[in-house]
Amino acid sequence: MERPATMTTEEPPGLVRARKPQDGQGHAGGHHIFELPRVTALLMHALPRFVEGVIAPVAVFYAALVVLGLNGALIAAVAWVYGGIVYRYVRGHPVSGMLMLAAVGVTVRAALAAATHSAVVYFLQPTLGTLAVSMAFLASVPLRRPLAMKLAKDMAPIPDAFYKNARVHQFFLRISLLWSAVLLTNVGVSLWMLFNESISMYLWIRTGIVAGLGAIGIAVSVWGFKRVVHHVNREPATAAAPAPGA
Repeated sequence: MERPATMTTEEPPGLVRARKPQDGQGHAGGHHIFELPRVTALLMHALPRFVEGVIAPVAVFYAALVVLGLNGALIAAVAWVYGGIVYRYVRGHPVSGMLMLAAVGVTVRAALAAATHSAVVYFLQPTLGTLAVSMAFLASVPLRRPLAMKLAKDMAPIPDAFYKNARVHQFFLRISLLWSAVLLTNVGVSLWMLFNESISMYLWIRTGIVAGLGAIGIAVSVWGFKRVVHHVNREPATAAAPAPGA
């Protein structure tokens, strides 16, 4: 039976925990039961990161663009990322490798945009990167090594036994296709708006559309994940065989 995991100070929200069901004499069986936390806990965990990584950079860039012009906006965007790194370092918080890569990326984007005096160049680069990621999701499906599964392994300490289930492997293949389609739609919307609308329209409308697409993708992924966990928990222990190519 699916129920929320108990949150403790040692467990960050968003984990999938595995436990072994107890028999009548208190001995653990051989089949793992996976437990999910409440969806509200996942959302509250993700919301600050979404604001920091999506909403705030757009607001900072647009405010600086209006007040200081393009060069000022580029400097503000770079300062926002590096300011976040300095803040974490001063507070003693870990600085992730992804944040360091983001800092390098925004620095290169800002330098090229400043050299060409074009805001389009600044926003075109991440869009092309999104296209590459979309193709990577798509290519991982016929290879039977879904990129969505790889990302899940990197982001959450989910037990390996869960990934070895054939139903779980099929789920991640479908989710990889889903995110390929979401990101490809993101690219199409971004390119059309970038070359046909003003920068201010691009910033706000495109951000809203992309956030909406992402929310739909996340909702479908979470719903599907809960269903697959429910089915895996109901399977007998012998059904959890390694998936081909996993």
